[in-house]
Amino acid sequence: MSVPGFNINKLDDAIHGRLRLGVMAYLMDAEAADFNELKAVLEATQGNLSVHLRKLEEAGYVEIVKGFQGRKPLTRVHITPAGRKAFASYIEVLSGLVDKS
Repeated sequence: MSVPGFNINKLDDAIHGRLRLGVMAYLMDAEAADFNELKAVLEATQGNLSVHLRKLEEAGYVEIVKGFQGRKPLTRVHITPAGRKAFASYIEVLSGLVDKS
């Protein structure tokens, strides 16, 4: 049975995952965050966050910039314009799935 306007296949798989969704939602407001900040906010392990950030980077939704703060390595994650657009579309599709009034 097909329900008009209901198409779960329109959800972006690059965003649709708890951790990736959390990264994108956080960056929509913050614009950029360092790796440890994201790790703490999302309660993620270093390895798990790295894997999900790589997927978002491959999709073109985030840019990862590695550098140093003093002598300490610093990894910053920035949302890209494509990431902003993709997240807005994701929310629009999700809203369409739940708002059938």
